[in-house]
Amino acid sequence: MTQDEARAKLDEFRVLIDDVDRRIVDLLNERTRTVEEIGRVKRSAALPIYEPKRETAVFENVTAANHGPLTPDALKRIFERIIDEMRTIQKQRMQSDGDKQC
Repeated sequence: MTQDEARAKLDEFRVLIDDVDRRIVDLLNERTRTVEEIGRVKRSAALPIYEPKRETAVFENVTAANHGPLTPDALKRIFERIIDEMRTIQKQRMQSDGDKQC
């Protein structure tokens, strides 16, 4: 393969990656909207934001759905970060919703 052919192929793959990235953003925003609703329910019932058992269940769910090439450990690290960001959003939303009610 020549360098020009390689560059052309890389450009094709980068277009695909850009599309996948946009779909991931859409899914993360969908997950965030659901997390915001969960936060509202938790706030109204005075439930804690952090639920270790639920976090474990999420890891089990995504690991069971994984067919590679991501390793289970890599997937868990990715979801640890996603969950951490979602927990931060829940805290912020619960706080701002509480401020609005005062």
